[in-house]
Amino acid sequence: MKNKPLPYCKAICYSGYRDGQSPESGEIPTYEEVKQDLLILQGEWQSLRLYASDAHSETVLAVIRNEQMSFDVMLGAYITAEVNNDECPWGGVYSPEQLLANKEDNKTQITRLIELTNAYQDIVSSVSLGNEASVSWTDHMVTTDSLVRYARLLKEGVPQPVTFCENYVPWLDKLRPLADELDVIAIHTYPVWEYKSIEEGLAFTIENYNAVAEAHPDKQVIITEAGWATNTNGRGIEPHNVNETFQEQYYQELMEWAEREQVLVYFFEAFDENWKGSDDPLEPEKHWGLFKADRTPKLALQL
Repeated sequence: MKNKPLPYCKAICYSGYRDGQSPESGEIPTYEEVKQDLLILQGEWQSLRLYASDAHSETVLAVIRNEQMSFDVMLGAYITAEVNNDECPWGGVYSPEQLLANKEDNKTQITRLIELTNAYQDIVSSVSLGNEASVSWTDHMVTTDSLVRYARLLKEGVPQPVTFCENYVPWLDKLRPLADELDVIAIHTYPVWEYKSIEEGLAFTIENYNAVAEAHPDKQVIITEAGWATNTNGRGIEPHNVNETFQEQYYQELMEWAEREQVLVYFFEAFDENWKGSDDPLEPEKHWGLFKADRTPKLALQL
């Protein structure tokens, strides 16, 4: 199974937290809420990316199986900081005790990822050992050596292809030792975070993809996050550069390119998530969904 490339299909990142729910609070979507979400997504997308091996992901997997839905899943582990990162603008520095505790939590996440994958072999199509844990600005930095160890544990524990989901930049150099261990390389590319206009968006995404593919010619490269925000308070994203019209354009252009080139792309993301970022309602982290938090479709999905 590991030697087979992940096939092209329409894919999307899914996190079902609604208003009043969040990973931090422990309030998670119910079975019925997840079922409602997946019924919305069913038919348009065939693969879902889940970020953690936790109770929410277990509910998603149970809904897919029990309701006999046709999704497959890229299942992830959410790993946290094992070393400090002074370059992170919003934190990234922890006590020695916290870093030690995080290492134990990360081992538990990897173990749980293996357990859930083996329990849902009919649904989980690939596994990711983490998310954005090596890029220069992350607040949950993990060394490449640790990532390599986690990759080896996963390859011993599950038959599915193993990847790590990360911004495109570290794949060009820093993560070469990890790339050697993986079956698939998974990149993130966000033109709007890098002050690109909508006219430059697709070309910038393709440039990022090609750079990583050329750096690793013997590996399948996929995109596990790419999207366009629809609102901002100006923190990191300029207000004139985001709206639903721009999201619609980027989504359509990216999906056409992905189908033409047969590149697996997980669009970010399904639903707006109001728990993310600051309390400011215009915080850009809250506004990446193709659907609003109330589950109504944005312009990209309006017929």
